[in-house]
This record gives sequence, C-alpha cells and structure tokens, in this order.
Amino acid sequence: MKMDTIAPRKRKPVRLSPLLFRRIHKWVGLILGLQFVLWTVSGAVMALLDMEKVGGHSAAPPPTASSGWSPDIKTPATFGKVEAITLRNLVSGPVFEIKDERGLRLADARTGAPVVIEEQLAADIARSAFHHEVPVRSIERLEKPNLEAREHAAPMWRVNFADEENSSSYVSAVTGKPLVNRGDTWRTWDFVWMLHNMDYVNRTSFNHPLIIFVGFGALWLSFTGFYLLFKSFRRREFNWVLGKEKFE
Repeated sequence: MKMDTIAPRKRKPVRLSPLLFRRIHKWVGLILGLQFVLWTVSGAVMALLDMEKVGGHSAAPPPTASSGWSPDIKTPATFGKVEAITLRNLVSGPVFEIKDERGLRLADARTGAPVVIEEQLAADIARSAFHHEVPVRSIERLEKPNLEAREHAAPMWRVNFADEENSSSYVSAVTGKPLVNRGDTWRTWDFVWMLHNMDYVNRTSFNHPLIIFVGFGALWLSFTGFYLLFKSFRRREFNWVLGKEKFE
C-alpha cells in the first residue's frame, strides 16, 4: 500500500505592507516612548535642582593667601634626586610633594619626615577645605574610586559628615589634596543624568552605542510615522485643497 506524499506548504513571503509597518511602528514607538518620557522627566529634574548644591560650589574652598613659610624649611636638595617637587601647605603644616622614582609622596618641609594621610588628618583636611561645621559620621578608605569620585585617582579617603545633605568629602590618601564634595542633591542629579544619557555603567558618556541606536530608532520612527500618516489619507480628502467639489 503506497502512502500519498503530502507536499509541504509554501510559506507566504513577508510583504512590507502598511499594516506590517503599522505594527512595527506601534511596538517601536512604545519602547522608545518610554525613553522619551525618561528624557523629559530627567531633564526637568536636572533643571529644577539647585545647581550650587549639585556642583558643590557652595562648599568649594575659596582662594586664600598663603601665610609666610617658616625659615627652617629644608631645601629641595635635602631629598636627593627628584623629578618634581612642590612646596605647599597642609592643615598640619608645610609639606613637600615629591615625585621621584618611588612615585608620589609627601614629606614634612621642616623635618623631612614622611607625611602619611591617616583618618584624622583626612577628616581635618576635608573639614577645612569644604567648610564643614558638623560632626564626622564615618570615615572610610577607598582603594578604587566609586561613582561619586570617579574622575579622581585612588586611593582616597571618604569622609562622611552628619549634615542635611549627607555630605561626603573625598581626600587623596597620597597627596592629601581635597578632591570633591558630594551631597544628596548631587546624587539625585547624577541618577537622573544616568537616565538622561543612558550610560548605566559609568554615567559619563553621551556618545555610546546604546544612545546612538536609540537615536537612529527615533529617526526610523519619524520616517515610518510620516509614511503611515500619508497612507491614512485618501485622495478625495484633498479635494477642498485642489478646488474640487466634495462630491463628484
């Protein structure tokens, strides 16, 4: 007994019809529309935030004239062969910032003894540089920069103060230089900035593949939207423009 062979059904080719365009346009518009909402909301939030608190300008140290140096400051020759040496003032007194084959280090300008930035010294530097008058809540050492201090090199000290902004001041653990001061207003701004530029990892770039892809998606959405708009009209709807009677 012979079995009749069943011929396979041929699949209909996909046609780029207005209906297919409309379906694709609908779902792409939904996805991109959510990002458009995020762009609008995040932009509005950034515009409403106090930029003085966001930028930390209210806590930035003003320029001050340095006091006269002690006459017993050592000469740079005391430290031997160096690549660069800078004399500056620290809250603990004058120091030399020395760069040599061993790297970057600090030395007391009067005694030549090494200066190490410990917790208490970091707290004093942060309090003096950013004008904090509230108690220190906690201090932690960071071997890698976090998101708040991502533009600066580690190691660093994070000094947290008990103020309304929950301020965190960052001080270099190598040079003792105050790096940056962050508060809750800045943290809010940084979060909405992440949503705005769609850089969910580093929060720095607005020229990455994801936002470029969304940009081209918005362009495609515009073109298909115009196409569907004109396809939705009928010739007779333009009779009044062409000067023809409504009914021919």
